[in-house]
Amino acid sequence: MNIKDYILKIGIEAKKASFATASATSSQKNNFLNNLAHRILANKVSIISNNKKDLIQAAKDNQDEAFIDRLTLNEKNITSMVDGLLQIEKLEDPIGQIINQKTMKSGIEVSQMRVALGVIGMIYESRPNVTIDAAGLAIKSGNAIILRGGSESIHSNMYLGELITQSLQECGINNNAVQVIKITDRQAVGELITMNKFVDVIIPRGGKSLIKKITDDAKIPVIKHLDGNCHIYVDEFADIETSINIVDNSKTQRLGTCNTLESLVVSSKIAKNFLPKIKKLFDKKNIEIRGCLQTRKIISNIKQADEQDYYEEYLGPIISIIIVDSIEEAIEHINKYSSKHTESIITKNVDNGKKFIREVDSSSVMINASTRFADGFEYGLGAEIGISTDKFHARGPVGLEGLTSLKYIVLGKGQIRK
Repeated sequence: MNIKDYILKIGIEAKKASFATASATSSQKNNFLNNLAHRILANKVSIISNNKKDLIQAAKDNQDEAFIDRLTLNEKNITSMVDGLLQIEKLEDPIGQIINQKTMKSGIEVSQMRVALGVIGMIYESRPNVTIDAAGLAIKSGNAIILRGGSESIHSNMYLGELITQSLQECGINNNAVQVIKITDRQAVGELITMNKFVDVIIPRGGKSLIKKITDDAKIPVIKHLDGNCHIYVDEFADIETSINIVDNSKTQRLGTCNTLESLVVSSKIAKNFLPKIKKLFDKKNIEIRGCLQTRKIISNIKQADEQDYYEEYLGPIISIIIVDSIEEAIEHINKYSSKHTESIITKNVDNGKKFIREVDSSSVMINASTRFADGFEYGLGAEIGISTDKFHARGPVGLEGLTSLKYIVLGKGQIRK
């Protein structure tokens, strides 16, 4: 079977399965989530063994530390996958929810019902944990999903796909509701994103080039998960110790995630006190600083930042720093260079905090908190299928509700329009 026919077959099967998942009971869906969680725990050794095959190849390909971190499955993140599934199980089933009920002058009753999107096409790189998160969210929200991970995680994804299929079968849900594409040829992506007869939405997660390619070529609506050039603004009213702790956690807890701090904006009124302390910390952790001219006057032996640095998602041990004279200047800088993912202000001034969250145009805006909290699990969504930087349909971490739509329901008693 050629690639075009293979993807077409998957699409047809997914569309059929989507009608079954849309009508599956909450009990069926929750049983699947619970079954899969326990199946993952029972097969941890095999999961890690299959993941090791991908890690060995990544080492041969000289992939960097951040890439290896995203690719790795270990005891800790396997436990996180399981916790995510169990949290999704506890969440209210969104399908069939009725909202905005009203009775019109004509006597008809109008409301909206939450319904599944249908078939989701998910294209992602590096992270095999996405296979589990996406499957769990798709089933609980009544959708079918086609998963196309990167070639770098093929062994991990294929094995996780087998576990998902086994749990679907045991719980009486059509096993084509979750399908993992078994080939790594890029033609498969091209076929998937143009199959608008069978796929209702595409969700890509990966680098800029992947997102751009899919957005440009897709014939299906796309929920984009763009890069994470996340900012923190250290306001003139910030507590220094709090600022150092938050900046440290935001940048160094994990270097290769989309909610990692990449750009630090500092008030000129606090810079001379704050910057030497943060440089001392970054030096200990081997974080390279690229700073503006004013920054370089306060801390020595750092590289000059150029304009591209302010746009950059490094996904590594590098950070840009710029000094500004006002909160207005900070907001202007962030809105210009941000990827619209996550931004945070550190301040004890309530008015400045309110101004920041009102005027910064990103999917998550925080006060006195680490950007690392921008995550579906941390937001109580159980998991996330991605973090949307779009403004339509879904924005920010996309959980169950983001994978649904609304249809109007009209109840009458024989009324006709006059």
